[in-house]
Amino acid sequence: MVEKQRGVTIWLTGLSGAGKTTICQFLDTKLRSHEYQIEVLDGDVVRQNLSKGLTFSKEDRNENIRRIGFVAHLLTRNNIIVLVSVISPYRVIREELKAQIGDFIEVYVNAPLEVCEQRDVKGLYKKARVGEITNFTGIDNLYEIPLNPDVECKTDQESIAESANKILNKLEELGYINPLLLPQFHNYSRI
Repeated sequence: MVEKQRGVTIWLTGLSGAGKTTICQFLDTKLRSHEYQIEVLDGDVVRQNLSKGLTFSKEDRNENIRRIGFVAHLLTRNNIIVLVSVISPYRVIREELKAQIGDFIEVYVNAPLEVCEQRDVKGLYKKARVGEITNFTGIDNLYEIPLNPDVECKTDQESIAESANKILNKLEELGYINPLLLPQFHNYSRI
């Protein structure tokens, strides 16, 4: 087990299909392989359990994000590394959570809307384009791009490993992970 692990919330925000969940899965696997204690809070999973019954109105979206933030805060203060993968479209709520949690790294998972639509395995963008889904972020609901993210991953230009490596480097730089444990993370090629 890692000695005296420090808790931190790594908050991945971006459009649906940008690559948030995939990057989280990659980070989860790599960090667990070095015995870091990790919890993953995925927006879809949380919505089915902790936030069941909430709509996609602005108020309910904010409530959903605050609930995720509350859980992330509890885990972080108990020295868990928390990987949060959620659209979280509104800047003010992300800033509120950053202030509340403290040990918080905002990661902007950036992919152009066209790329996200091409990756749309759930068919959500198609449904939003024909009006079957309303208030869909990026189509008829606003996504506020982070102004100063701690890390920006351009998933239309980088491999998942390259994006994850940026986050690992930030964690190392800020002292959340031991640099001696991660030498192989610095040598990823495109996968």
